[in-house]
Amino acid sequence: MNKPDSRERREFLKKSLSAGVVAGASWLRGSPDILFAGTERIKAPDLVAVKNGEPDAMFHQAITMMGGMEKFVKKGQTVLVKPNISFPRKPEIGATTNPLLVKSIVEHCFGAGAKKVYVFDNVGFSSYGIAKKCYKTSGIEEAARSAGAIVAPGDNERYYQKVNISGARTLVSTKVHELVLEADVFINVPILKNHTYTYQTIAMKNLMGVVWDRMKYHELDLEQSIADFCLFRTPDLNVVDAYRVMKRFGPGGSTTEHVALEKTLLISQDIVAVDAAASKVYGMEPDKVRYIRLGHELNIGNMNLNELSIQRHVMGG
Repeated sequence: MNKPDSRERREFLKKSLSAGVVAGASWLRGSPDILFAGTERIKAPDLVAVKNGEPDAMFHQAITMMGGMEKFVKKGQTVLVKPNISFPRKPEIGATTNPLLVKSIVEHCFGAGAKKVYVFDNVGFSSYGIAKKCYKTSGIEEAARSAGAIVAPGDNERYYQKVNISGARTLVSTKVHELVLEADVFINVPILKNHTYTYQTIAMKNLMGVVWDRMKYHELDLEQSIADFCLFRTPDLNVVDAYRVMKRFGPGGSTTEHVALEKTLLISQDIVAVDAAASKVYGMEPDKVRYIRLGHELNIGNMNLNELSIQRHVMGG
């Protein structure tokens, strides 16, 4: 069944949470000073940013600052974790989500009482028979299974169901993986990296991996379609892996030559906000990324970081 994000809940949270940030060094590259100028302590942040730790340790810190995984996952629920597994690349290349991060998220879900946790991605190469290679080479299949998750196939059309997207400008319908329709909790775990057409691929674009016909986005309007899909169902939590950031020749990459070790992690319920913050880490203003602007225009989320409550933490600092 369809479980769209509640706009009413999002508006309530925006009105209830006080705007403010925690003082600290502005390590979100390119961010205005206002992002880290406040001193107010915030109980329920819109976004958490953690730096200078390993992927699993940073997630533990970030989810704790967000109120714990119990805030998102209840006992007996089914959880879908959607990383980026789109290329047969090792983690060092920065083309796929870090397996340590995926493992940590799965463990936290079970720790919160989840009954089942699924991990999958439509890597977009099913016709070339390399989906299984992507799962294996990325290290995500092994990491997810070692934490107790069910690694589901994303390369078979029979697992996808047609849905209509209310309010969409271009992507008015598409086929969506059944796990997106059935899961109680949907956790989106993209990696921040360069992309030839959209400059960056982050949380909003990572949702292309839950639909069957990815090329349809390109045939219509790629950036608008990315934003349109978020009108159907936005994830309950977005966790951006910015540990290794591919700065050129994305989204596939091939060597570590153009990979920057940022050692950063961002989490938020607001998919537009987390993409805006990740864009800063990348070194680009959010309004330069068209699908982020479109997501803001469609009221999917808020790209204006100075209007959000942000907590940050530097590991070991």
